[in-house]
Amino acid sequence: MIRSAEVTDVPVIHAMVRELAEYEKVPHEARATEEQLREALFGARPAVFAHIAETDDGEVVGFSVWFLSFSTWRGEHGIYLEDLYVRPGVRGGGYGKALLRELARTCVERGYERLEWSVLRWNTPSIDFYEAVGARPQEEWSVYRLTDGALAELGAS
Repeated sequence: MIRSAEVTDVPVIHAMVRELAEYEKVPHEARATEEQLREALFGARPAVFAHIAETDDGEVVGFSVWFLSFSTWRGEHGIYLEDLYVRPGVRGGGYGKALLRELARTCVERGYERLEWSVLRWNTPSIDFYEAVGARPQEEWSVYRLTDGALAELGAS
């Protein structure tokens, strides 16, 4: 049901990234191309990884994309989950939990001490799902981001 992504999965991962952006109400922000995803996941030095959720008959119904993080306080790596997506028609079928379980298994197996991700505050179905598996919000932290013009301006100063 859960397997590591293969290069032939890039088109379906790309399609699901677009679906996720639609769900999160920001389709204009999903600008990555298939070629960019292919290079990031399967290029000469990949630093991003993906898992695929599929049905018993091989239909791809979800994915996770993740990369390594590092905690200077704990002195250990962790996993940062960039995206977790399960197609609407199969939600509730255990695919999301199986994807999270695979990442947790990877953390335990490799001695990583954290599995972290962000979730939109309005996305109560996902929040409920994450809390049901034991995840807790880190309410004392806020995510900040520099992009586009602000990033270019700071980088050029």
